[in-house]
Amino acid sequence: MKIKRTIICKGLSNYKLNKKISKVYTPKAGDLAVFKVLELGKHTSLQGENGNNLYIFPGDYIMAAFGNRYATDQFEGYVPKEYHKEYHVLGKGGAIGVLASMHAKLEEKGTTNLQLVGYVVDENDKDKIINTKYLNKEKIKFNPNKKRPYQIILSLGSAMDSGKTTTAAFLSRGLQAAKKKVAYIKLTGTVYTKDRHLVRDCGANLAIDFSTYGFPSTYLCTRQEMLDLHETLLTQAEKINPDYVIIEIADGLLQRETAMLLKNAKFMSQINGVIFSAADSLGILSGIQLLKQQGIQPLAVSGLFTASPLLINEVEGAVNYPILTLEKLAEPSVLAILEKKVKAA
Repeated sequence: MKIKRTIICKGLSNYKLNKKISKVYTPKAGDLAVFKVLELGKHTSLQGENGNNLYIFPGDYIMAAFGNRYATDQFEGYVPKEYHKEYHVLGKGGAIGVLASMHAKLEEKGTTNLQLVGYVVDENDKDKIINTKYLNKEKIKFNPNKKRPYQIILSLGSAMDSGKTTTAAFLSRGLQAAKKKVAYIKLTGTVYTKDRHLVRDCGANLAIDFSTYGFPSTYLCTRQEMLDLHETLLTQAEKINPDYVIIEIADGLLQRETAMLLKNAKFMSQINGVIFSAADSLGILSGIQLLKQQGIQPLAVSGLFTASPLLINEVEGAVNYPILTLEKLAEPSVLAILEKKVKAA
């Protein structure tokens, strides 16, 4: 049986396939399994272990992990609590679950549907299912009192596809131009390494995300899981001795994990500044108001709205924050804005 392995399987070496427990075992997020492709929908390819496109066809066998997904513009799906005759690809990087809802634009294509073949187990213990979270890697417990010899900037947004990643990427470019060493962390989301590749190619010295430590997604993780993951990723970033660490939190301010982190005083105590992105002027205004209610003052605003001079004018007339277009983010002068605002805070 030829098995196509998705990127979430990276780091897996020896294993066996246990088909006998398929109908009786209740999976957890991160549990690895092998599936047979039944029908193609939105996903006609997955991301392979080396980051490339792995094209799939009905009858193919793939290895992927169970995971939850929250994506307002894509799929909502969950790790099943019982055996199903059919499972669904929720994310291109290998997050599998059972669909709960989808955006209307995807209804015609639908999901790529799978049949569970068996679970991936330890080669020496057929009952020990391999879970990707921290597979062969150390978890570091969150330490809110640790002194950080670098600045941490959060890239937040009003919603999915508001420009958070592009803001982080071009900010990395600007800081690089200012001769600063930059690490990028995507702390939440669903496995697919496109975002961290963009930031890397824009100039970040290091670009990592939650899937670096085996999380197929962070949706429905506990607060402690999120804080420990944050610490673990920062520990990895510290190996390059960065001047700045840019942390992107996926989706919008109302999303579960985003809201949970922003309301956590110990997490926020380590943040030196926030750049807030939105697709339009009203998104900027409402987002700023919501952040202010939580005691958060953004350093600047950016996002998709900056592609429109008219929207920029609307925002300029309503708020008193620096507006960072892509051009301004990529200039070394962005450092002066960050340093001024960070010191003032």
